[in-house]
Amino acid sequence: MPEPIQGEDIVSFQAEMPLPLHQAMADFIERCPNWDQYRLVQAALAGFLVQNGVDSRELTRLYVGKMFRRDSLRQGV
Repeated sequence: MPEPIQGEDIVSFQAEMPLPLHQAMADFIERCPNWDQYRLVQAALAGFLVQNGVDSRELTRLYVGKMFRRDSLRQGV
């Protein structure tokens, strides 16, 4: 599991996922080794909330941080 940002609280949850969504996520992670399931889900949730009007500086920072990490830019994703 990735290390949390200092001072960040972590909440774990479990959710059922439709098979096509799971397969697409697995295929993406296989093609982009700098991504893992945790980063992908965090970026997706944060992005959805930001794009749908949740006004939170911390959430925006999380979204941008997950989407545009240095290692992902070097690999093109």
